[in-house]
Amino acid sequence: MGYEQAKADVKKTMREADNQAKETWRRADGEESVSDKIANTGDDIRTSLGNAGDDVRAEADKWHKDVDTDDV
Repeated sequence: MGYEQAKADVKKTMREADNQAKETWRRADGEESVSDKIANTGDDIRTSLGNAGDDVRAEADKWHKDVDTDDV
């Protein structure tokens, strides 16, 4: 596992932990309102997009390295 993959894994773990903490905090009052559910959905979408972006970047980096080695 390279540095970039390790960094992506740490970022993914941090996003998910942050998301879980927010959801727990919103449920702390014993109720989950509609606004809490909307906020949780927004957090889930943001987390998923961030993780997908990291995956796309990793694949693009692999492709770029493959192209560079083919030119040599």
